[in-house]
Order: sequence, then C-alpha cells, then structure tokens
Amino acid sequence: MTQTIAPRVRTVVLLLLAAACALLVAGAGPASAHAAVTGSDPAQGAVVDKAPARISLTFSEQVAMSGDSLRVLDPEGKRVDTGGPSNVSGTTYAVRLHSGLPDGTYTVAYQLVSADSHPVAGAYTFSIGAPSKTSVSVSDQTADDGVVGWLYGFGRYMSYAGFIVMAGGAAFVLACWPRGSGVRPVQRFVVSGWLTLTAATLALLLLRGSFTGSGKVADIFDLSLLGQVLQTKTGAALVSRLLLLAAAALFIAVLFGAYDKREDPQEKRDLTFGLAIGGVVVAAGLAASWAMSEHASTGLQAGIAMPVDVLHLLAVAAWLGGLGALLVALYRAPADAPVDASAVRRFSRVAFGSVLALIATGTYQSWRQLGSWSAFTDTRYGQLLLAKIALVAVLVGVAWISRRWTGQLAETVPAAAEREKARAGAGADASVAAEAEVTGDDPTDTGTEAGTDAGERLDSGPADTERAAQLARQRAARDAALQKRLRDADPNRFGLRRSVLAEAGVAVVLLAVTTVLTQTEPGRTEQDAKAATSSSASTSPDTGASGALTLNMPFDTGGEKGKGIVTVDLDPARVGGNEMHVYVERPDGQAFDIPEVKVDFTLEAKDIGPLPVVPDHIATGHWSANGVQIPMAGDWKVDVTVRTSDIDEVTVSKNAQIG
Repeated sequence: MTQTIAPRVRTVVLLLLAAACALLVAGAGPASAHAAVTGSDPAQGAVVDKAPARISLTFSEQVAMSGDSLRVLDPEGKRVDTGGPSNVSGTTYAVRLHSGLPDGTYTVAYQLVSADSHPVAGAYTFSIGAPSKTSVSVSDQTADDGVVGWLYGFGRYMSYAGFIVMAGGAAFVLACWPRGSGVRPVQRFVVSGWLTLTAATLALLLLRGSFTGSGKVADIFDLSLLGQVLQTKTGAALVSRLLLLAAAALFIAVLFGAYDKREDPQEKRDLTFGLAIGGVVVAAGLAASWAMSEHASTGLQAGIAMPVDVLHLLAVAAWLGGLGALLVALYRAPADAPVDASAVRRFSRVAFGSVLALIATGTYQSWRQLGSWSAFTDTRYGQLLLAKIALVAVLVGVAWISRRWTGQLAETVPAAAEREKARAGAGADASVAAEAEVTGDDPTDTGTEAGTDAGERLDSGPADTERAAQLARQRAARDAALQKRLRDADPNRFGLRRSVLAEAGVAVVLLAVTTVLTQTEPGRTEQDAKAATSSSASTSPDTGASGALTLNMPFDTGGEKGKGIVTVDLDPARVGGNEMHVYVERPDGQAFDIPEVKVDFTLEAKDIGPLPVVPDHIATGHWSANGVQIPMAGDWKVDVTVRTSDIDEVTVSKNAQIG
C-alpha cells in the first residue's frame, strides 16, 4: 500500500504548488498598489480657465518620491514640469509647471512607492481653456511590473514559506518532540526553511530597485539601485532580516547539535528554556521585519497594528510550520524513533492556541483594513479575505479529523507492527541461513571459535571480501525495509498521516492567498479613493464662475462611524471677507452630525497662521461661518479637524490657491 501512496503524494504536492503559483500570478500586477489617489488639483478631467502654477496630488498615505515620480506632459508628450516634486502638506505632493502654458489637454503621470513598500503608478488628464487631442496614451502609464513583478511576488511567497518552515519546525521540535532534534529528515526540513528565507531575502534586495522603478530585468544587478534600496524602509527591513538570520543559524546549530547530544535531564531542561527564549526573540524579530515595512506600519493605529501583525505571523508559523514538521516526522522518521502520540497531542494544543491567536489578530486586522461590511464584497481585498477565511475553516475541519486519529494512536507498537517484526524476523533467520550456506558456517554455532573461523575465511581472499560486502548491503536493505514496514503498520498512524497531508495541502494554498492579500490594496483605502473620486467628479474645485473654492477631503477617525467626507466651500475665495460652508457626509453621500468641526488657514510661504475658524452648526451635516478673513493671496493650506466622538479625532489637509 505504501508503494502506491508515494506517487499520489507527489501528485498532490505538485498540484498544490501549481495552484499556489497560479494564485501568485493572478494576484501580482498593477492592482497591488496600496496608496490610492484621493484628490488632485486640478481635478481629473477638469477644464480650468488659466494655466495653474503647479499640480498637486493627495494620496491615502505617505509616499516616497524621486525626481521623476511626478511628471506633467503637454499634448505633444513633452514635459512641462520644472524641478522635483515636493511634499506640501501631509499626504499632498506637488510639482511646479512652466509659466504661460498654452491651451490644451495635459497628462499627469506618477510613479512612486507607498509607505507600505508597494509601487504605485497611474495617470490622468486635465485641460487648460478647452480639451484638445493629445499624443500621450493614459493607458500606457499604468503600472506593469512584468517579469520582475512576478519574480518579486514569488520571492515574497518563498520568504513567507521559508520563515514558517524554519520557525514552526524548530518550535515543533523544541515544544512538542525534543527527540526529533536527532532525526535527520526533520533537521533537513528546518534547515531548508532557513536556506529558503535567506535566498529569498537576498533576491528581494536585488529585485527591489527594478520592481519599484523601471521594471527591467537588466536593472536587477544595478548596484546604484541597490544602494538606493538600502536607504529605504524596505531595504532596512530586508537587511535586518539577514542579520537576524545569522542569529537563527546559530540557534539551529545548537538545537541540532549540543541540544541533541545532552543526556542529563536537568541540563536538557535548562538548555530548552534558553533556546525557547532565544528562539522567540529571533522569530519575533524576523516577523517584525515584515510588520515594520508593510500594511501594519501605515494607516490607523500603527503602534498597535505592528505588534498584532508580529503575533499573527508567529501564530501562523507555529501552526503551519509545525504541521509541516509533523508531516515529515510521520512519513520520514525511522521506525526506531517514531513520532509518538504524546508529541502529536502536544502539537494539537499548540495548534489550538495558534488558531485562537489567529482569530483574535485576524479580526483586528480585518477591521483595520476593511473598515466596513460592504468592503468584504465590494473590494478585491475583501473578496480575497473571504477566500482566506474559508480556507482556514477547511483547515480547522481537517485538523479536527487529525485530532480524532491522534486520540486513537497508541504509545506502544501496535499488534500489526509486532506481526511485521515477527515476519521480518523469520526473513532474517532465512537470510542468516543463506549466509551460512555461502560462507560455510553453522548457523547454530554462536561461539567465538566459529566467529574466529568465519573471520579467517572472510579475510582469506578478495572473493570472500566481496561476498561479505554483498551480505552487508543485503542486511542494510533488509533493515531499511523492516523500518518502513514498522512505520506503516499502524492503521491509526496511517490515517493520521493522510489527514496531516491534507492539512499541509490546504496550508500551501492558504499561504498563497495570504501572500496575494499582502500585495492587494486594502478595502478601506480602495473605498476612500472611490468616494473621493465620485465627490471630485460632482464638484470640481477652482472652476466655479464666481471664483468659489470647493475642497473635498475624505477622513477616517478610526472610531465607530468615523469614516466620511468633509467638504469646505469658500466664496469668493479671495483676499478679504469670505463666506465658508462645511459639509460632512458619509461615504454613501448621507449627511450626518459630528461633535466638532474646526478649520485652520495657513500661508506657510509667508509664515502666516494658522488662522482658526470655528463654524456654527446650521443643519444636519452643515456648518457655516461668515466674514472669514484671508489677509493676502497665496497658496493656503486648509486644515480641517473632525471629531466624531470624545476620543476619535483626525485632521485632514489640502492646499488651494486663494486670491
């Protein structure tokens, strides 16, 4: 039976790896950008009467820009921006334009890196005077990472897989099956995780510059790009990961060296405690190298989100990595040192605790990244998250079946194994008799004289030496077959192996979905961008005939019902007295009241302000103030502070030309 299982195992593993690669390929590409454009000035598709002095873009989070990150192209495709882009306020970035630009349609193209390390690219158009034909293709400006993008996505998957195998496998040995530290297949399993994570980290360092820049394969080994990567947050995280991997190598060497050789129980307990502390510190540091540079490091409650993300990744490693180590032990451990029921039960408790931790941390992460129930179905992030939840549910169900097999698994060798041993013993007796016939020995003679005579005969010539070597090979093959039969004889162990294999298969696909999820724009960000786009489409700033100014700013205080859009209308938006109206709406356009709204005006170029304005509440979602004084013309920063509860408050900003 076991001879027919091996091909099936290989087939299942290959199919699962193919599914994982398909998910990675489907999940990479332009949709992976995490910083979304929530506003622009001029707005997308706007037609302005006179050429603006600059253009500005507002993103959902901080971004990193280079000199060519923000470009403005005239109808013939020539650049009309001057100087590099600058951060004018918060998440708003601007680039100045040449003066006296003629009428026509202009293209704004951007390529940058979001705060959570993902590249962002896109383009839009606006017109001066009247729209015109343009030679610039907007569709060509979208992000397309090509081969480098797929390689980078695969590298991310392998880095996650390597960490899970290394950390989870080591935890399984230390916490569940100490005897496994001397089992060669388990040693190879953990070391392969270390090698995979190290190789993937080095590959990501080389790919990073091209991935966030040109996307060309030739730029992978550009040392100047590598130098730039090392100065970024992501580069620092990858270098930190490499340094921690050196400490992990020392941990693995002790675990499979000095720890395995300890025979004194007290010494082994002391070393177990020390290795447990050191291992947790190193594993947490490695997990933090992801948390410090990706989703958790930006957005709401980053100070809470990063430790939660570390705990989440450690729980995944303890569960899935331990599952892989258990699978290796069940299939490859020698018959004289099988994984016993007590080790499986200990892992069952570890896995149960990991699942509880995953539920708690996953619930928090889902709230933080989605922000609303509708995002589960309306955004790609939410749809992937539903798929992940379904896979976790399947995995827990299969684990329950494994738990049943564990309960039936006996500590002692079962009767079936005893029968195999007896059968193998009979075969061994026959082999001994055959040996005796070849060498001329009496198989019943066990005395030293007979042994001496046999030794003399074996040393008598080359032919006898060759026969002895042949007999030794036969004994080794017989012993290996015996160990395999003993390992496979227990039906309960066989059932456990099959259920654990099914768990591992689901885990491979689950890891692929999780990797794609980390490369996908969070649902909260996607919905904010949609809301900002729909609002800017209905009211285009700086285009009113009376000169009135309209600013739309999405906000999210993080509290209950803390998400919405605040709109500031300033009329006539000139030096002197102005009438100001503030409107607060939910993302669906419904007006609602909040405890407090404050507006500040600051002219940073002249060091004027902030000039505070506290408008009066007029109606639901509507505040107003008369006689708002603007002392001089310029590029004013408008800060709006929105408080949705006693403790939930946020300030959003936007720049506008007034006067």
